[in-house]
Amino acid sequence: MAIHGFGPTEFQLVLLRRMADFNPDLVEAAVRRLAASRPAMREANKRWQAMLRSPRSPRGADRCAAVLGPPEATVPRRIGDLACTARQWPLPLWPDLRFESLVGPADAGRPLLNEWLVRAPGAPAPRPATLADLTPWSCVVADLGAAFPPARPREGSAPTRFRLDFTAPDADGRARSCTADFTWGLLQEVRPAGP
Repeated sequence: MAIHGFGPTEFQLVLLRRMADFNPDLVEAAVRRLAASRPAMREANKRWQAMLRSPRSPRGADRCAAVLGPPEATVPRRIGDLACTARQWPLPLWPDLRFESLVGPADAGRPLLNEWLVRAPGAPAPRPATLADLTPWSCVVADLGAAFPPARPREGSAPTRFRLDFTAPDADGRARSCTADFTWGLLQEVRPAGP
């Protein structure tokens, strides 16, 4: 079931709408690359929110398929004892990433467990060595976690946000405890650790 007038461009505008709280300049440039406008971004977000609340709208990963088409990849994934499925879609704004919907097992009703941007299979991952390498939009959650283990996940300030607490060297090589904020799985900012 396709959703008339709402496709990949509008979906990317929805993702950008949540990122604008952190990086309005990056978002503005991305909106221009999509040949869109701020009003179009607000309208896309308004329609997305209406779809989330509508009982007639597709649910979970089916909503993404209705907007983005069939997934590029459907990958089995285990999380503890759960046999899950990751469905991934390419997005033009982030060619090295994929939007992933993680769906739970069929015997549990295939609940949507998570949705965010992940590194595309085969795409080179960044290798940040210091805090200076962690610029906005430079990595996804798994990239930062692999670079500075053991990163500790924390709940974000909204459903589309996620945090990692980690320790990394500054430019002088001193270890610093920090918190990284992600929106839809993409790094937005790094700040000294704290609430």
